Amino acid sequence: MKICRFNDNRLGIVEGDEVLDVTAALDVLPALRYPYPVHDQLVAHLPELRTRIAALKASATRLPLARVNLLSPVANPGKIIAAPVNYVKHLQEVLDDPNLHHDNQISHIQRAGLFLKANSSLNGAAEGVTLVLPDRRTDHEIELVAVIGKTARNVKAADALDYVAGYSIGLDITIRGPEERSLRKSPDSYTVLGPWLTTADEIANPGQLAMELLINGQTRQKTSTSELILGVQALIEFGSRFYTLHPGDLIFTGTPEGVSPIEAGDQFSARIEGLGEMQVLIKPHLAN
Repeated sequence: MKICRFNDNRLGIVEGDEVLDVTAALDVLPALRYPYPVHDQLVAHLPELRTRIAALKASATRLPLARVNLLSPVANPGKIIAAPVNYVKHLQEVLDDPNLHHDNQISHIQRAGLFLKANSSLNGAAEGVTLVLPDRRTDHEIELVAVIGKTARNVKAADALDYVAGYSIGLDITIRGPEERSLRKSPDSYTVLGPWLTTADEIANPGQLAMELLINGQTRQKTSTSELILGVQALIEFGSRFYTLHPGDLIFTGTPEGVSPIEAGDQFSARIEGLGEMQVLIKPHLAN
């Protein structure tokens, strides 16, 4: 199932070139009072939600996919976890180019570890990316994103996929410079998730997915997730040793080689096998 959020926080499922409006299925989510949970309610109750969606599907209003505004399919992740330099060729690319590493210590992921991005940086495909420091080099990074489906702590790699609710395409937008990754990658809109959440039952092997990023119709990044240094299972094992993972937490698995600068007016086309394709516009800096 492909589950999306669109327009004014409507809930839909994507079938072909249509979106079926199943917003009424949100009624299965429990009412909450403060203090609110640290996880995403929709993802935490995905099984019940899917049952309700199935009951609503026949009578759902159908809308052209091309005419809806797609939001991030996960509204309230507790954490956005990201994997640095997790493709061998990208690691070498960064080491070889001073414009990428800026004298920062660059290590393989087993030594560098993971990092966190601010939740406030999360956007959907239709919301685009707004440049915040136009005088600084800013790069694109396409990534496979795993969405955690249930609470996980000290999970073994062999069991890790049991904790995945689904997958999405991610864009990890990066300002180049000497600062820590979590700062340079966390401005508003610099984490794009979409175009929808593809449930895990539709992806037999997240380690064998072709991926490609085009800018203005020209391919910039193209590889397969088979080239990951640490795959989804290993990343969940690694991350769950340090953090308790909660439903809706996002794991950005890293980007392949081919990163390059972006500028206002650029149009991204990001695609991953089985997960669809999303169009994302780069918008100019907004002066205060």
